[in-house]
Amino acid sequence: MRNFDLTPLYRASVGFDRLADVMDRALSADVSAPTYPPYNIEKTGENAYRISIAVAGFAADDLNVEVRDGAVIVSARKAEEDDGRTYLHRGIATRAFERKFTLADHVRVDGASHVDGMLHIDLVREIPEALKPRRIEIAKSAQKVEKLDA
Repeated sequence: MRNFDLTPLYRASVGFDRLADVMDRALSADVSAPTYPPYNIEKTGENAYRISIAVAGFAADDLNVEVRDGAVIVSARKAEEDDGRTYLHRGIATRAFERKFTLADHVRVDGASHVDGMLHIDLVREIPEALKPRRIEIAKSAQKVEKLDA
């Protein structure tokens, strides 16, 4: 696997350390990273996204979704069941898990729902007014140029 040196990024810029950390984590991620539970990430609109996680066997009370340090952390813990069942085959995994999804700047969690064995987490990117493009009117030479208050 390739190793990228991000030192030049740190030397030539200010405030991109989070981006560099995300890239470093993604590039150094272990190939044998856990794949349980399976999930989808989809774009549902221009500034809307959805994370869908297959959580068969878990009730809504067994699941926890929280936002911490710029990431959505989904965890689940199933209470021990001692109901006297004898399984001939147990293929539905209900083992505890924790999944972390790093969020970009200005992305917030809009809500979560648990439907038909799927946990859906809706995300919205809200671009602040200061970062949105705006049109600047060009004054003509005959007009007085006024200062704009910020």
